[in-house]
Amino acid sequence: MIAFAGVLVLPKTPPSAVLEPSAPVALGGRLLQAVRPPVDTFAHRPYVKLQRDPAAFRARKVVDAARAAGVAVVHAPITFADGYNEISYHPYGILKRVVDGKAFVKGSWGAALVDELAAQDGDIVVDGKRGLDTFASTNLDFILRSKGITTIALGGFLTNCCVESTMRTGYENGYEVITLSDCVAATSVEEHENAPKYDFPMFSKPMASGDFIAELG
Repeated sequence: MIAFAGVLVLPKTPPSAVLEPSAPVALGGRLLQAVRPPVDTFAHRPYVKLQRDPAAFRARKVVDAARAAGVAVVHAPITFADGYNEISYHPYGILKRVVDGKAFVKGSWGAALVDELAAQDGDIVVDGKRGLDTFASTNLDFILRSKGITTIALGGFLTNCCVESTMRTGYENGYEVITLSDCVAATSVEEHENAPKYDFPMFSKPMASGDFIAELG
């Protein structure tokens, strides 16, 4: 939320939330470096060039607009204890890459939210995310339902990992899911482009951040 993931329903009816399934870590962190080459080729460039071109940092615009409109902003950073004891003894796939790269250790600089997207008063920070799907190991569903939230807008890294996993479960759980198509990134251009083109429309309502903000009013 690094990871962040429709047609927007105005916050008045029904309530909605902007959710960052895997919140951005500090600029220069391991995940940002992993997505930098493909992100640098994207026309929308959602996360890089921040210091030189703040207007291009679309995720920041989204959360600012959401707060102003009274929409809940939810951060769901992925973190692990030093030693990764929460993961299986023999991790494989993306989680093995996390362990091998010593990424997302709780309390470390590399697991911190990027300053520009740090949680503010009134935001919700979901603890306990230890995998890809934000719903799987957290009380996110409880939080959303207790607030009467029925629409979620997703953005973050990785497009085809945390964002897509959370999108699918949100869809299965009956939420109206919006994917912010220009507020996501992956480790390759091919992976990034495949998910929004083929998978997002099946389980969500893809929407550009500018259109999302316009719907917020």
